[in-house]
Amino acid sequence: MLTMKTKFIAASAWLACTFSGFGINSAWALLPIQHWQQPSGAQVWLVESPSIPMVDIQVDFDAGSRRDPAGKAGLAAAVSLMAAKGIRADGKQPALDENALGEAWADLGAGLEASAGPDSFSYTLRSLTVPDLLQRAVDLASRQIAQPSWPAEVWQRERARWSASIAESNTRPGTVARRAYAQAVYSGHPYGQRVTEQTLQHLQIRDMQAFHAQTLQACRAKVSVVGAVDKAQADALVTRLLARLPKDDGHGCQPLPAVAEVPALQQAQDIRIPFQSAQAQVLIGQPGIKRNDPDFLALLVGDHILGGGGLVSRLMEEVREKRGLTYGVSSSFAPGLHAGAFTVGLQTRLDQAEQARQVAQATLAQFVAEGPTEQELRDAKDNLIGSFALRIDSNRKLLANVANIAWNGLPLDYLDHWTAKIEALTTDDVRRAMQRVLQPERMVTVVLGEKK
Repeated sequence: MLTMKTKFIAASAWLACTFSGFGINSAWALLPIQHWQQPSGAQVWLVESPSIPMVDIQVDFDAGSRRDPAGKAGLAAAVSLMAAKGIRADGKQPALDENALGEAWADLGAGLEASAGPDSFSYTLRSLTVPDLLQRAVDLASRQIAQPSWPAEVWQRERARWSASIAESNTRPGTVARRAYAQAVYSGHPYGQRVTEQTLQHLQIRDMQAFHAQTLQACRAKVSVVGAVDKAQADALVTRLLARLPKDDGHGCQPLPAVAEVPALQQAQDIRIPFQSAQAQVLIGQPGIKRNDPDFLALLVGDHILGGGGLVSRLMEEVREKRGLTYGVSSSFAPGLHAGAFTVGLQTRLDQAEQARQVAQATLAQFVAEGPTEQELRDAKDNLIGSFALRIDSNRKLLANVANIAWNGLPLDYLDHWTAKIEALTTDDVRRAMQRVLQPERMVTVVLGEKK
């Protein structure tokens, strides 16, 4: 049974989590990112943030969905789903099923979440830095990361739920349009894989166990730490957190097989999909950039002006404000370890789909050819620089930025110079970057639900 003191501390954890998002870390410039490599091969990035007695830790592995075997799309996501469904016994520590595991985290006032993205498999731990609670939270996280119990009956239940969710989503026009778009843009690359009821039936417990053992190793971990801990404390926490994972065999960390790059589109594709829906879905795009592209900031600004800036973007002006063809239209880059898609997307009335598509494509082509105006660039800079503080105004956001730097190999002072580099961009810089990356004449266009 918990002591009164422990209950009080656990309750305090909830309060600290709640209020940590409200305080801007004004000392950011005085908190440089520290980086080192542990004897295991794990790499650590740390920002000391002593204002709140909390620590946030993110552990990333090269084990995202791009590592899913052919015909088994969804494997990485299945591993992340099963990560919270129970852990094995460890010495004198008993096994815990999913309910007991949830209660253990609630008693600690801490939490561990697993997630699988296109590139990475991540665990995120949040805990108070009260010594006793922190050590117990790290020990529990270490067990959950390295010793999942893989209960077969739970997987059968979760797979049935997942299949039902997929079947339901396939009735939605947006899902159908995005699936066709991704398959065309990524041309067989793993980024374009989609989980289906059929691929789920191929996923077995043994597949998850093999995926977990082969990809989640300490020597491959990239660990980001933000909180009220110093370097020595952070190093000890990371060592303890990864202690139960497989070690290398003494010959160094063996590299995982390379994943091919996203092929460039050779010609335009126009895909029309009949669908009973109230509105037409229009998607236009192509493979975009990797996250470490040297023109990333110029493209960020260019996209903000074109369609990423909300109501003040060029696309909103031409498609919505001038012609009333849609409530909303946007553009975005989705960069990763490979070239994620650049996409323009909108919804409109069925009888306006063709006109909206033409206007969006013409606006995109003109912007790529001519670039932004000086006023558009000034407005975009003011907006992005003015909102920069909101990107780092909590430990969670700061952790996300540090993890981004760690995962993509960005300079440790990346955030320190972010606003200055945005301010230094010219209209020529933005135009040149957009022209280098985007080819409006060779894009995929998907129109779903168009009225004939």
